[in-house]
Amino acid sequence: MNLPPPLPATLPARLLARCAIAQRAALALLGALAAGLLAAAAPPAVAAAATGPLPAEAFFRPPEVQDAVLSPSGQWLAVTTAAGAERVSLVVFDLRATEGRLPAQRLVQFREVDVASVAWVAEDRLVFTVSESDTPSGERPGSGLYAINVDGSQMRQLIARKASGPVVEPSRQLGREALSPAHTLLFVPSPGAGGGEAQVIVGQMQVDTGGNLRRVVPLWLDTRSGRSRSLGVPVPQGAQRWVFDGRGRPGAVTTLLEGRTALLWRAPGAPEEAEWQTLAQGTAIGLPLLPRFVGDDGSLLVEHVQGPGGTTVLSRFDFATGRPAPEPWVKAPGFDFQGSVLRSDVDGSIAGVQVVTDAETTVWTDAAQREMQERADAFQPGRVNRLSCRRCGQPDAVALVDSYSDRQPGALWLWRAATGRWQLLAERQPGLRGHAMAEVELHRIAARDGRSLPVWLTRPPASTGSGPRPAVVLVHGGPWLRGGSWRWEPLAQFLASRGYLVISPEFRGSRGYGLDHFRAGFRQWGRAMQDDVADALAWAQAEKLADERACIAGASYGGYATLMGLVRHPQAYRCGVAWVAVTDLMLLVEGSFWINDDTSSGSRQYALPEMIGDATADARMLRSVSPVLLAAQMQAPLLLAFGEADRRVPLVHGERMRQALREAGREPEWISYPGEGHGQWRTSTQADFARRMEAFLARHLAPGPARPPDAPR
Repeated sequence: MNLPPPLPATLPARLLARCAIAQRAALALLGALAAGLLAAAAPPAVAAAATGPLPAEAFFRPPEVQDAVLSPSGQWLAVTTAAGAERVSLVVFDLRATEGRLPAQRLVQFREVDVASVAWVAEDRLVFTVSESDTPSGERPGSGLYAINVDGSQMRQLIARKASGPVVEPSRQLGREALSPAHTLLFVPSPGAGGGEAQVIVGQMQVDTGGNLRRVVPLWLDTRSGRSRSLGVPVPQGAQRWVFDGRGRPGAVTTLLEGRTALLWRAPGAPEEAEWQTLAQGTAIGLPLLPRFVGDDGSLLVEHVQGPGGTTVLSRFDFATGRPAPEPWVKAPGFDFQGSVLRSDVDGSIAGVQVVTDAETTVWTDAAQREMQERADAFQPGRVNRLSCRRCGQPDAVALVDSYSDRQPGALWLWRAATGRWQLLAERQPGLRGHAMAEVELHRIAARDGRSLPVWLTRPPASTGSGPRPAVVLVHGGPWLRGGSWRWEPLAQFLASRGYLVISPEFRGSRGYGLDHFRAGFRQWGRAMQDDVADALAWAQAEKLADERACIAGASYGGYATLMGLVRHPQAYRCGVAWVAVTDLMLLVEGSFWINDDTSSGSRQYALPEMIGDATADARMLRSVSPVLLAAQMQAPLLLAFGEADRRVPLVHGERMRQALREAGREPEWISYPGEGHGQWRTSTQADFARRMEAFLARHLAPGPARPPDAPR
């Protein structure tokens, strides 16, 4: 892979101009890469807010268009859409028409499930998955895999779903039996790979008697015949994540065996007898090298830690030295590398890279796509314009742009060289049109021990008032993930529309801001992690952004932090809202024979003891920060909500917390939702809970002095 040598280049403030970041991000790329970046542009004007706030349903309604993918030639566009139907369907538009409305055909519409993801495997054939996110099911079924021709013929179920009953009508289903639900889609090669057939790579998931994933075995699957075959490579024990070149040849795989991880390499196209070579080893918590891209020429790009704070960068792996090249190809100081390498659909080479700092940007190595990106950014300045282009630079070029911002959920625009015009295909949330949305900002503040702490603010629209606002400290779940990004987010926008300043800290333990920040959260549940949350509120109050009225809220780990916030910092919060919250740390780290959850025995043996605490050695510490044992110290009003079919945080967490509060004389407001799991609640459930949360906050964050801790309620 002939990557240009990198040189420092400052990432422009095209999207960051409204973000008060202490240290601007930088992207290290040379020449053709840096040339694709644009200078700052003012955000577009937003229409004045319509009279009165939008109802909760408007914020949590599924997007009318969820996915849109151009065919390899750009002559067809596949769209998953909920417009005009009760379920998300698959529609294909014929882009060969240049005048009038685009001809369209609804290929797939089910009565009981939604079409989820979609991809092209040939110019005339697609594969897609389905989901049951709107049905009362506690454990979401497997998504299965299906294939269909662009004209609606030759529909085939390739992988069965975990749910019982057929999904494909017998009259449309081809005869060959589908693979079992213990298979999943791994990779869709460039059309024509794998022997010139419309083939995909699926993984057969083999598990042990304890339910732990033992290894994933990759297979070629012909989407026309339904037949599968081996890839012809040895499958190492513990194989988990496979990385393929553009032709579907495996080059890298990560393994997990008895709490140890490894990165293995085998050159794509190597003889069948060739063995895997170990490039790196690590623990169950992480690998020092992560494979991100395998080139058709046998090259490898890896993600690894480098620089202050242990942020991750993307580098070429040097097989001669056995380590990453000394100068990274992509880096964004202050942020871990997060993004993807974009592969050319012409020759499989690198066409560009998408990088997320506070917002997403794309840097193209391909000149034609770089020019098209500039055209899109000039047309929609101040937004993220995610580009997909077919035959770029040719007389029949077609470009699709997904354009979004912090105040705009997104819109799909089509550009064709044949017309030379931009055409609006769809808005994701047309019901929000004409209503002012909140701005999102990223700040870097100092925690009490001096640690740099990223904090997201969602500022209420000016139409809701001015001056310091009552605040909702919204704590993200995980906790080992990145919580925020510069984009439209429904819950934060809903709360901001009600006049609240939404404060979302990336407390220590969060991903995305360096290894040091991540590891600083180990064994700090309810301790330093909790102090970070309180410090974010104190900073906003000191800056006169928030007034003295504040409530803490969150789901999963965020729900745990809500409960511990009421214990550790009782004077900071007037109330708390916790849903699907962890309440019993001993139950989390130990598990129980009598309680069914989805935390693997491997996680409890190898990861949770280091990241949260050991159930035996740290029992005293864990009990000291376990909310269910601290109910008597929670004096503020509390709203609790749980899914009755949750397997990540089983309902017993909520029931034990409710009983402990009741015994302490602090009866919480309580709601449990039948059939709901840990996440992806039905739209009706999300809207109902949002209305309950709105009423609860209005009662306790109304103007006036804070309620004394011992005041009757």
